[in-house]
Amino acid sequence: MSRSAEAGSARPPVTADDLDLAVRLAVASLREAPSAAWEEKAGTLEWDCWETVEHLSDDLFAYAAQLGPRTPPSQGEVPFLWESRRPGGPANAIHADREAGPDGLLQVLEASGALLVAMVRTKPSQTRAHHTYGASDPEGFAAMGIVETLVHTHDLTQGLGLPWNPPAALCSRVLTRLFPDAPDSTEPWSTLLWATGRADLPGRPRPATWRWDGTPRG
Repeated sequence: MSRSAEAGSARPPVTADDLDLAVRLAVASLREAPSAAWEEKAGTLEWDCWETVEHLSDDLFAYAAQLGPRTPPSQGEVPFLWESRRPGGPANAIHADREAGPDGLLQVLEASGALLVAMVRTKPSQTRAHHTYGASDPEGFAAMGIVETLVHTHDLTQGLGLPWNPPAALCSRVLTRLFPDAPDSTEPWSTLLWATGRADLPGRPRPATWRWDGTPRG
């Protein structure tokens, strides 16, 4: 069974409030991390936890930037300079001042999330902007931002030794919006981890490659 039929019928939209909730929950969880843990690897990623928060902040900022221009780009990304601070590190436009410590790092995450929340709230629903996986609308960018937030917080909490179990309804809405072919007979959070290559489901090994479908829905 999949979400395909559900995606084509009436469905609860993904909203700016959903994105705001995801970021708030992530920041609240990450605030519990011991200060010495930020140099640990984030789950199965090659980045440490500090770099992963910078990457997540950069994702949210970049999605907001795509929606920002009066005429959003249709063929590529807004040309900020993305660069890595070390070989193998994430290539970001956003880097946090390490002298500000973990509190400053999480403030950067909050601020980047707020930029995308504001764009999703204010841009007309007919707005379209480029994404590598295909042009999308404000709702699509909100859903992408939520997925980035939920799964990278999963990576982070593995490295930081913290619990993380986001709301099932939130996971279900973004699955329906971005992964319409994902099974709907399994628990939504486990299914989202499976859809993003981070977990197995019963009878379904995790996919070796994955991508979402940000196509605007009718």
